[in-house]
Amino acid sequence: MKAVLPDSRIPKRWYNILPDLPEPLAPPLDPETEEPIEPEKLRRIFAGELVKQEMSSERYIEIPKKVRKLYAKIGRPTPLFRATHLEKALGTPARIYFKYEGATVTGSHKINTALAQAYYAKEQGIERLVTETGAGQWGTALSLAGAFLGLNVRVYMARASYQQKPYRKTIMRLYGAEIYPSPSDRTNVGRRFLREDPNHPGGLGIAISEAIEDVLRDENARYALGSVLNHVLMHQTVIGLEAIDQMKEFEEPDIIIGCVGGGSNFAGLAYPFMKRKLEGKADYEFIAVEPRAAPSMTRGVYAYDYGDSGGYTPKMKMHTLGHTYYVPPIHAGGLRYHGLAPTLSVLINHGMVKPVAYHQNEVFQAAELFAKTEGIIPAPESAHAIKGVIERALKAKEEGREETILFNLSGHGLLDLGGYEAFLDGKLDDYEPDVFPAMAGGL
Repeated sequence: MKAVLPDSRIPKRWYNILPDLPEPLAPPLDPETEEPIEPEKLRRIFAGELVKQEMSSERYIEIPKKVRKLYAKIGRPTPLFRATHLEKALGTPARIYFKYEGATVTGSHKINTALAQAYYAKEQGIERLVTETGAGQWGTALSLAGAFLGLNVRVYMARASYQQKPYRKTIMRLYGAEIYPSPSDRTNVGRRFLREDPNHPGGLGIAISEAIEDVLRDENARYALGSVLNHVLMHQTVIGLEAIDQMKEFEEPDIIIGCVGGGSNFAGLAYPFMKRKLEGKADYEFIAVEPRAAPSMTRGVYAYDYGDSGGYTPKMKMHTLGHTYYVPPIHAGGLRYHGLAPTLSVLINHGMVKPVAYHQNEVFQAAELFAKTEGIIPAPESAHAIKGVIERALKAKEEGREETILFNLSGHGLLDLGGYEAFLDGKLDDYEPDVFPAMAGGL
């Protein structure tokens, strides 16, 4: 299949929110010294260009031509739809639009940063990328990016999702990647968690630790991250930049909604719109939706914490539940994370983003209604955004107020049917722990 030339509607630059934040971002700390970490230490973990982007004060960073060509190949620009049948079912005066990232070849937004990270690794001469994945969307995306660019890829997949979503593993293997359930017996940190609980469901924090430990054993390997860090969120801003251009054909949104685990798909849609709000050119309302089982935004502590469960990563100042939090095995595997992107944490602290949290049963109910009305089966992660949209649209109905809602449908759920089957059979549990490690000083 021959790649087409980059579509003229694909953005030429990513948007970097760092220079526009209402306060400077707290620096990441070296876990050994508790001082701001030296860039050279980060270059042993990440590709050098990504470290540079992570700390850049440039508002826009050019997207390499080869990456734009690959964006066209995988389905960018992605479509924007109006959910008219959902509006009718709700009887709401609100108008609901959604950016559909499930239209990419891997079925989610994760490919946007996977291609960029693989490109920079290849340019540096790196031979192998190692990563974590929750539900499998990120692992799938990086596996394909590795296949496109000739890199070997190894994925540590959270054990609960490894068991719940077997076909994600098949796709990753088909793209040429190695996949291991996390915690695994391949690393010291994995073996430690398995000793504590042989049936540990895993989580993104543990899988990140395993991936970094793996990388540190091989000079020709680097780590690729699917969320949280600024360079990852920046690569995702192609979503919002496209949406701004597409919405010009319709109307200006009033409310922008997305689901949040680490923050990548929410930021991808919201940050280009947030720029206009920060400049005083618009007054959008931003709503970020998370699971009650992993409520870092609504119940977390704002403090320095590790980004992983094993304590290998630099410490970042963020909303966190504590890096040792045992995340329950909900089906939205991509949201099973203890922390939050530092940039999004700052925006929440300044009241610029409103966080809300829901149980997984009510989220699946929202997904069922969306599937019946719009025909798309959403990923369980994206269904959190749909739940937020429905609540807001019903509020508009109650108040008799017209408004325009835009949300990010970050991926399809065709490989998450086990979760939907459990929901339809009444076998889903709702989890909402009372105490988190961060509350007890467990940082």
